[in-house]
Amino acid sequence: MVVNFLFDSVIPHLEKNNFKKLVRLTARQILADENLVCGNLNFRFCDDITIKDYNRKYLSHDYETDILTFYYECGGNNFDGDILISTETVKDNSVRFKTGFKNELMRVVIHGVLHLCGYKDSDSAGKSAMRKKENYYLKLFVK
Repeated sequence: MVVNFLFDSVIPHLEKNNFKKLVRLTARQILADENLVCGNLNFRFCDDITIKDYNRKYLSHDYETDILTFYYECGGNNFDGDILISTETVKDNSVRFKTGFKNELMRVVIHGVLHLCGYKDSDSAGKSAMRKKENYYLKLFVK
């Protein structure tokens, strides 16, 4: 799997190379655990304006969000994925939920990969299942 990164916004207090290694390792483990194959996984770290534009254009939602995930089927259990993350919203949420920026950022990364694996958070059962998986991978990878 090829994992690509585009940093449109600054990620404070994180060393990029170590962060990219952590994201790659985490994403690969999640996909292996789910028996799925991803060809290209693209992460774009952006600001609220950019993610709001994408949210409006592709989902008809006129608001900022922490993450948007786009799945592209390639046949069988193979797929490509794009994950957009607003570092501004992640920062705000880390303060709101008292989680710390790195922890919240990795939770959102994991959340996006889980969406690519087919997990949904549109109801309480789905949210609960995703939260359990997020917590599992956070404990496994975020020290």
